[in-house]
Amino acid sequence: MFQIDFSSRMPIYEQLYYNVIKLASAGVIKPGDKLPPVRVIAAQLGINPNTAAKAYRELEQDGYIFSSVGRGSYLTDKLDKHSAQKAMVINEFKTAAKNAVNFGADKEKLIEIVEKMFKGG
Repeated sequence: MFQIDFSSRMPIYEQLYYNVIKLASAGVIKPGDKLPPVRVIAAQLGINPNTAAKAYRELEQDGYIFSSVGRGSYLTDKLDKHSAQKAMVINEFKTAAKNAVNFGADKEKLIEIVEKMFKGG
């Protein structure tokens, strides 16, 4: 269900976070669906349970899931298909902007590009 790229520079907990968003976007996980327990995910992916727990905490802080002690974690309705796609695109934009900065792009140039996009260019 979830996929982790161990060669990626993106932290594993972020990859898991965005896996949930992608699956919600694709309609694989729907509001109210129970997510696998942290320990199960950790065992399946071969990651530390604390890493999986961190991803769940971030998802819960952002309102995408809610947890009930003894019952598990469930997807909220905050991630409908449209908002899930929007969250994915914003993440991709952040990654691209971070890479641009790391390779020496000027802040003014990046702002200029974004402003052109909003003006329809």
